[in-house]
Amino acid sequence: MATTQVTISPEELKASQHSERSPDPCVVVIFGASGDLTKRKLLPALYHLEQAGNLPKNFAVVGVARRPLEETFAADMKEGIETGGGVEADDPKLDEFVGRICYHQMNFDDDSGYEGLKELLTQVDAKYGTQGNRLFYLATAPEYFSDIVKYLGEHGMNQPPESNEGAHPSWVHVIVEKPFGHDLESARALNDEVNKVFQEDQIFRIDHYLGKETVQNILVFRFANGIFENVWNRNYIDHIEITAAESIGIEGRGPFYEKAGALRDVIQNHVMQLLSFVTMEPPISFEAASVRMEKLKVFRAIRPIHIADTVRGQYGPGMVDGKPVVGYREEDRVHPRSQTETYAALRLEIENWRWAGVPIYLRAGKRKATRVTEITIQFKQPPLLLFKDSHGVGGAEIKSNIISMRIQPDEGIALRFEAKVPGPSMNIAPVDMDFCYSKAFGVSSANGYERLLLDAMLGDGTLFAHRDEVESTWALLTPILQHWAKNPIKDFPNYAAGTWGPSTGDALMELDGRHWRKLGNAGNC
Repeated sequence: MATTQVTISPEELKASQHSERSPDPCVVVIFGASGDLTKRKLLPALYHLEQAGNLPKNFAVVGVARRPLEETFAADMKEGIETGGGVEADDPKLDEFVGRICYHQMNFDDDSGYEGLKELLTQVDAKYGTQGNRLFYLATAPEYFSDIVKYLGEHGMNQPPESNEGAHPSWVHVIVEKPFGHDLESARALNDEVNKVFQEDQIFRIDHYLGKETVQNILVFRFANGIFENVWNRNYIDHIEITAAESIGIEGRGPFYEKAGALRDVIQNHVMQLLSFVTMEPPISFEAASVRMEKLKVFRAIRPIHIADTVRGQYGPGMVDGKPVVGYREEDRVHPRSQTETYAALRLEIENWRWAGVPIYLRAGKRKATRVTEITIQFKQPPLLLFKDSHGVGGAEIKSNIISMRIQPDEGIALRFEAKVPGPSMNIAPVDMDFCYSKAFGVSSANGYERLLLDAMLGDGTLFAHRDEVESTWALLTPILQHWAKNPIKDFPNYAAGTWGPSTGDALMELDGRHWRKLGNAGNC
């Protein structure tokens, strides 16, 4: 195997990371702050921004939740920053940062609590100089989204306070976690409710996949390198695969997953966003409006997906990492005859000039053989197999060229091509050239939320979903969900935990004369 060795000096790396994208003074208000997301991801990400010098000097965090945590919240968040963010307890900036963390107890559906929150934010502005700028983060269960947005509007917190004394106009932004609706009708209703209170440029529908370096690098790989974009089309590409596999089960989230399933939980958001980055046309600039426009064109060009081009599965008992695990129906708080899919696969086509006739295969699932999210671009075979011996034998072993983009874990990009094996005979074998992020730039403790939180403070919506994108993807998938709901499947569970899914998932590609790419360890990462 041939391997690229990408090196960069500490001075070059430091220069490349220098950013003038520093937001205005602000306060981040996290609803649902007692949850795991805040402690493990959001506060560590905010502190990573502080370490990198990307946060303003006048900055504060307010956690909002239902439990009485005033005495312990800041200390608990400090522990999360240390354990979840890879931060040493004696980091010189840590205590000062934790000192700017406040807490407010209230029920999200209780009108009276919002006036107390408004008063607290006024005090925070005065104490920390945050100038009326607010970033509200809705990290609650989806059923509270509407109430929180409504009460923020009723109490005038959807706009900055009029008493702002900052040098620039104040702003209010709101981040909404997924799931954003559970079908097309509910997504439209939620969009309408949020848009009654906030303007679209204030709303940031977050998908943490888009904070990952490799996802952002898709656009750089395509549009900053002249050698790839010329062959990124139906003339050269045979098909595209996107796999989002998890080896874990539902980890005690039975009630949530029973309502979600793999199609809603992963494909509607994560996988469709990856698909748009891989297949979109070059935007006129890397600004939010331009990028979103090209992504939306992709979703609208996907023709309706036939039910025959869909597969669903549910895992039964099996072995994962050498240990026995129970089936989905035996998981905690799961119906013993559940029809929820833990595996979903689709075949679709994009009807535009670039991609017409190129099949695209998507799959996602729980309790798979390994945890991996990867995009595979498989190119067509050369038109003539030249490398045969004097008897006309050989050449058939030539493999198609492949570009694979590993999103997680072990982020990287690999290129597979054919090369001659040393020796007197014309023997050919595939070799891989690997680019590994951790080897090139060092292991990072970032979790992907850093970029997204910073962009939301700056008002940059490039890596967030517009309402039109959300509704377009739901329009594609809702008919499938409706059909599945009306037609229970009789052979659940239909794949063993620790495998790659049901046989029907393999057949989805085999009917086209293709096979899923075998995924395992990520090259040299």
